[in-house]
This record gives sequence, C-alpha cells and structure tokens, in this order.
Amino acid sequence: MGAVLLILAVLARVAARTGFSPIPLYLIAGLVIGAVAPPNLDPSVIVIESQIAVILLLFMLGVEYTVDDIVGSVRTVIGPSIADFVLGFPPGLLMGLALGWDVLPSLLLGGVTYISSSSIVAKVLDDLGRLGNNETPAILSILVVEDLAMAPYLPLVAVLVAGGSALKASGLAVAGTAIALVALIFAHRHGHVLNKGLSHPKSEVVMLTVMALLLLAGGAAELLNVSAGVVAFLAGLSISGSIAERSRELLGPLRDLFAALFFVSFGLQIDSAAIPGSLGMAALLFAVTAAGKIITGWLAARRTSGTPGRLRAGTSLVARGEFSIVIAGLGVTAGVESGLGPLAATYVLLTAVAGPLLTRYANSILAVVRRLRPSRQAPAADGSCEAKGGPGQV
Repeated sequence: MGAVLLILAVLARVAARTGFSPIPLYLIAGLVIGAVAPPNLDPSVIVIESQIAVILLLFMLGVEYTVDDIVGSVRTVIGPSIADFVLGFPPGLLMGLALGWDVLPSLLLGGVTYISSSSIVAKVLDDLGRLGNNETPAILSILVVEDLAMAPYLPLVAVLVAGGSALKASGLAVAGTAIALVALIFAHRHGHVLNKGLSHPKSEVVMLTVMALLLLAGGAAELLNVSAGVVAFLAGLSISGSIAERSRELLGPLRDLFAALFFVSFGLQIDSAAIPGSLGMAALLFAVTAAGKIITGWLAARRTSGTPGRLRAGTSLVARGEFSIVIAGLGVTAGVESGLGPLAATYVLLTAVAGPLLTRYANSILAVVRRLRPSRQAPAADGSCEAKGGPGQV
C-alpha cells in the first residue's frame, strides 16, 4: 500500500505541475500495476473503500452548491439538459447493442457515456481561472441536472445488475427520486438546523460528526438499494456557510486520498490486455459524445455568452470520470459483460485526457477556425467585392 501511495504521490505532482486532472494518471497506474504486479487485496476492502470514495466525492460536490442553485438550474437548462441526454445516452446504449451485448450492460454503457465528470470539470475551471466567466453558471447547471438524474438511474441499474426484477428496480428508482426531492425540501427549509448541529469549535469534532452522518446515511441508502453517492450529494446541499467551508478544509484531503485509491482500484479490475481491442470503439464513442457535449454547452450558454464562451462551455463538459467509473464498476463487479470494463476504462481515459486539453485550448481552436473560414464579402459600389469591417477582420 505504501508503494502504491508513493506512485500516486509522484503522479499527483506531475498532474499539479502540468495543470491537468490526475484521474487519468491514476487509472493508468491501476492498469499498469494490475498488469505488472497485481496486489493481493481483499475484494471486500476494495468495495468498502470505493463506497467511501464515492460518498466523499459527491458530498464535496454538493457542498459547492445551494438549493437555490438546484432550483435555478432546473428552470434555466431544461431544453439543453434534454439535448444532453439525447446526445449522450443513446450512443453508449446503441454501441452496446451493436456489439451484441444484452440490454443491461448496454444501459450501463449509456450511463457511462451520458454523464460528465463534475470533479474534473470543476478542477479544470479552477485551474484555468474561469470560475467567474459568464458561461460557468450554465456549465454548473448542466452538471447539477446530470447528478440529480443519477437519483433514479443508479438504483434502477443496481437492482437489475443484482438480479432483481424490473418492478422492484422501477420502485426503487421512484423511491430514489422521492428521497432526492425530500432531501431538497429539507435542505431548503431546515438546512440551518443541520448547520447548527454540526457546528463546534474543535475541527476533530466536526470531521467525525460529518463522516459519521455521511457513512450512516450512505449505509442506509445502500440497504434500500439507493445510491449512497446521490444521498451524499444531497447532504452536501444541506450545509452552507462556515460549516461548508470547514467541511471543504477538513474533508478535502480525505476525499483526495480515497478518490485516488478508488480510481486505482478500478484500473486494477480491468484486463489491460483487452484495452487495445476496445480502442477503436472507444474512439468512435468519444468522437460522437464529445460533439454532443459541445452542442449541449453551446445551447446552455447561448443566453449569457458569445461564440467563445459557448465553445468553452461545450468543451468543458467533454470529460467523463467518477460517475462513469461507478456505473461501469457495477457491471464489472457483477460480471454482466466482460467487454464493459475495458471499453469504459478506455473511453474514460480518452475523455479525461482530451476534455481538459480541449477546454484549455478552446479559444485557440476557435481562432484557427476563424482564420481558415473565408471572409464574408459585400459588393462595393463599383461592382467589386470588399470585405466588411476593414482589412484583416473576419
């Protein structure tokens, strides 16, 4: 374990120096370690560690939002969110069916290709200093709606993967949605009560209390076949003010530790020899879904931003990460389809690497396109053509 953590520390330094997300590096590390010297780990330990990682990741994401953000998101991005689903989910579903998979693994692959990585997107926006840009609220709104869409989706596929009936899965999907709505109402009306109960001068007390509540709520959710991650996200929405700030300070490093181990653990479970055979299909999925995300961001930011802002919004949504791996992990653990893990891992790697690059160089890409595009010509008085706006302006 010490050797693995040392490798992750080196990779984290590389990521910090280059300004990219460390997630693809952690995934690659897991693949390499699994191929060269796979550690002898108890599967139950990996499962528990992964659950805690997901709980912390989604809780810390929820802390960044408020209930008002959620309500505002639903009101302003309904159209782009529908387009996001239509352009993101069917490509994965159809790819699975085209490969001859059953409906269930195809549904899982649809979820993998649908949801963007909130953690990667947030980190890239912060690294590039774009959190205050006009297009950023539209980006965050799409991410919030996607995360809430996981409330019915995750319990639905979790029950189906476990061999449960469609009726039971549908019932739990409805229950997951109801829990999300109840949690939102509680956060809006009684969030101050929770903040008061968590408040304490000693950081140790705050950290232990928050972790205890998160694990208890997550455990109860798992017993009901409801996603512990979605419950943690809603718990994060319920706190605000100084408690939210202290939660970021106290649990941020713990989240990073468990998240790093989580992504490595996922890589360990993938047969690296099967990845080359999945590269072509993953590249095709990447091309189709990246275009879909760019269209989604363009539509979401059209009211507040010009062409550069719309393009930045679209490219920001390209990366897939934690939720995609959680969804694929359900299928890998249950063994529903041997090709799901390699294809999902390769796809996530492509998007996690290319997404930050496209976001970073979005303005440069637009400038190149504008240079290559012919100038619009207007007829002059003598019948000749003269470029509008003067020389050198497109």
